[in-house]
Amino acid sequence: MSVPHNDLHGNVPDSCPVALVIIDMINDLEFPEGEEFVGTSIQVAECIRDLKKQARKLNIPVIYANDNFGRWRSDFNEVIDHVLHDQVRGQALAEILRPEADDYFVLKPKHSAFFATTLSTLLSYFNVKRLILTGISTDSCIVFTATDAYMRDYEIYVPSDCTTARNEDYTQNSLTFLERTVHANLTPSSKLNLQQLMEFE
Repeated sequence: MSVPHNDLHGNVPDSCPVALVIIDMINDLEFPEGEEFVGTSIQVAECIRDLKKQARKLNIPVIYANDNFGRWRSDFNEVIDHVLHDQVRGQALAEILRPEADDYFVLKPKHSAFFATTLSTLLSYFNVKRLILTGISTDSCIVFTATDAYMRDYEIYVPSDCTTARNEDYTQNSLTFLERTVHANLTPSSKLNLQQLMEFE
C-alpha cells in the first residue's frame, strides 16, 4: 500500500482494495414514510459508527453518498447543517454519524450512489475491489447502488445490521434479493473481518 499523497485531502493511502460507503444516513427523514425509519435507523447508525471506527483504524476510505434533497446548489456541509440544526426527525442520525473532516463524500441526485456522481472516479483512484455498502433504504438506494456496483465488477458486502428499510419485511426481502442476484455478502458488521478484506489477490 502506497504512502498518502501530501497534496490530497483524505484519510487513506493512495491505494486501498476496500471502501466503506455510507448511503443517505445524513438524512432529515422529513418525507411521508420517514417516521417509520426513526427507530431502526438509529440502531443501524450505531452499527455503522462502530464499523467506521474499525475502517479508519485500517485506513480504509469512508465515503458518504448522500441525497442533495433535490437542491443542485447544495453542498454536503449544507446538508449536515440542515439535519443537525433544523429540528428534523433525522437529527440523531447525523449526531451519531457526523462526518469527519477527512472523510470523503459524493452528493447523488437519484437512488444509486453511482448515478451522475464522482463515485466511480474516486473508487478507481483508490483501486477499490470490494465495496461495503451501508445505510438506507435497503430496498431502494442500497439495491440500486449494489446493482450498479455489481455491473462494475465490485465484490459487494452489505452487513445485515448496517441497513434498514421501512419495515423488517422490506429489509429482509431486499437482503435476500441482493444475496441471490449480486452475490452480496451479508455478514453482520460485528463479524466482518476488515483486515481480511484488505488482503485482495
